[in-house]
Amino acid sequence: MRTLRDIKVGESATVVKVYGEGAIRRRIMDMGITKGVTIYVRKVAPLGDPIEVKVRGYELSLRKEDAAQIEVKEV
Repeated sequence: MRTLRDIKVGESATVVKVYGEGAIRRRIMDMGITKGVTIYVRKVAPLGDPIEVKVRGYELSLRKEDAAQIEVKEV
């Protein structure tokens, strides 16, 4: 299983499933990260956290912990 955390800068991936429970899962989905959406990884902070992605036409920063909850497949 590949997660968003494993995708390298400059690559795109499609969301397969969002894991997690309760508020964490709801927060990720409220940000527009839902099944079938394509995510492009723009940059990663110098120390590796957070990850900046482009989803649904806007930029979003995610913690690695949250990115590990998002299962993806490469485009």
